[in-house]
Amino acid sequence: MKEIARGKAKTLYEYDGDHYLIEFRDDITAFDSVKHDIVGDKGYYNAQISAKLFELLENNGVPTHYVKMLEPNKMLVKKVDIVPLEVIARNIATGSIVRNYPFKEGTVFERPIVMLDYKDDAYHDPLMNDDMILAMGLTTEEELAKIKEMALRVNDVLKNYFESVGILLPDFKIEIGRDGEGKLVVADEISPDSCRLWDMETKKSLDKDNYRFDKGDVLAAYKEVYRRMFGELPGE
Repeated sequence: MKEIARGKAKTLYEYDGDHYLIEFRDDITAFDSVKHDIVGDKGYYNAQISAKLFELLENNGVPTHYVKMLEPNKMLVKKVDIVPLEVIARNIATGSIVRNYPFKEGTVFERPIVMLDYKDDAYHDPLMNDDMILAMGLTTEEELAKIKEMALRVNDVLKNYFESVGILLPDFKIEIGRDGEGKLVVADEISPDSCRLWDMETKKSLDKDNYRFDKGDVLAAYKEVYRRMFGELPGE
């Protein structure tokens, strides 16, 4: 298959006229790839977790690009045109919102905060506002409203699901794409790479922050998320 794009942790291939294949690799990066390592089986766990969460969204009326898994770390998806925005929903103050704004770590927001960053490593993914997004022609005003609505709907579904397995969802990042009919769908991945996940009781990180900030065994954290979602680890 023809390689279309190679990202920090995934490779995109041409599959057929209507579909791409996403390979989830074992690469893990942080801080614009300044930090980079290979973590064995990480791609498998991210792929499997993403697939289940895409299915969860679909079952709750949120359209995605997901079609099916072809191999344990290879996902078949519909071709979409990605909107160059990182769509972030925040339920609990942590990470950059604490560094950049006067919020106290761990503050639970009364209502989720939706933030939009320009997806471009060359500019270090800067925060955008509506006027800038429209001025750059990234979306229409109607699309922008739908993207924000979609982020809140995704947040509701994911937050409720994770709480059912004893995990808090402080925040997450998704990407949105336009399918062949111009319909907005959730794309890319939904995994411990793109979500902050905390144990509900201990507040221990179960996500990529373990790698970013050397907080613990990142693969063990991903395995714990998988175990709670699927009931057991592969081979158990």
